[in-house]
Amino acid sequence: MTNQIALWLGILILGGLMLDFAFFGTEHLLFLTRKLMDLIDWVAFWR
Repeated sequence: MTNQIALWLGILILGGLMLDFAFFGTEHLLFLTRKLMDLIDWVAFWR
């Protein structure tokens, strides 16, 4: 992955998070963060 692709991907992710926060509040972000942590734990178990 080149630096330019990584930069654009980061901008898109941050933009999406800002839009989600602006329109729906923090409840969705907290839910997704908890699910991401569960996924990381599950993947680490199978490593």
